[in-house]
Amino acid sequence: MDIKNIDLDKSEEFYFKANKALWNVKTPIHVKSEFYENDAFLNGKSSLTEVENEFLPDVKGKRLIHLQCHFGQDTISLERMGAHCTGIDFSNIAIEHAQKTAMELNLSTKFYESNVYDVLDLNLGKFDIVFTSYGVLSWLPDLKKWADVISGLLKPGGLLYIAEFHPLLYMYEFESQELQYPYGSPGKVFSDSESFTYADRNYPLESISYFWQHNFDEIISALLDNDLEILRFKEIEFSPYNCFPHMKEIAPKRYQYGKAELKIPHIFHILARKRGE
Repeated sequence: MDIKNIDLDKSEEFYFKANKALWNVKTPIHVKSEFYENDAFLNGKSSLTEVENEFLPDVKGKRLIHLQCHFGQDTISLERMGAHCTGIDFSNIAIEHAQKTAMELNLSTKFYESNVYDVLDLNLGKFDIVFTSYGVLSWLPDLKKWADVISGLLKPGGLLYIAEFHPLLYMYEFESQELQYPYGSPGKVFSDSESFTYADRNYPLESISYFWQHNFDEIISALLDNDLEILRFKEIEFSPYNCFPHMKEIAPKRYQYGKAELKIPHIFHILARKRGE
């Protein structure tokens, strides 16, 4: 991989457009990959990980919106658990696949193509739960704006559930296994020249994506400043996905990057509540 730090000298629209084009290419590869086990999913297997199974609040009967839902597996898994779900993603190819899947499964799950920052313009009303997970924040340049959208989507007392890869893990250049990125870098965008996708490393892919580094100061402050109170914060020393190079399986569906003795946190989980009655 050829990865470098570049100045934010183009518009956000440019970076979003490039990333959307990349995810439109990736989605059909992901749907067919062993990584996503789509055949098993269509036959009833949940795509949620052990982290969600342990920490997710009760969703039955709740109105839930899933931000950055990719092609909808987790959204539909949550619908199967009794939630009334809406999925959002900026990839039109992913949303088209998700809509088709929901129809084939005879589910009422709704899916909309939208950038996260534009979701409030869809006028979807208020939700009991906002759900988002794994590889979502690095595609967003402004977390204050992200948190403002979440706050605007939630009813008073509504919950945000996020499980995400840890900022410390994102400091690594995974192929070289060297620390290369800053612990957060507001106002800077990074580019990544990719030759494969995490879901199928044997599928040739030549592309450039753009991403942002965020630290916990930025993440938590954005939530607190937008009427969200933190109910639970948890760091976890494994990933439920084998999605980075050089990962080792330390237990079924638990993967670790780097030296085990370093106890690098791989993911974090936050449960937050919208203030108000």
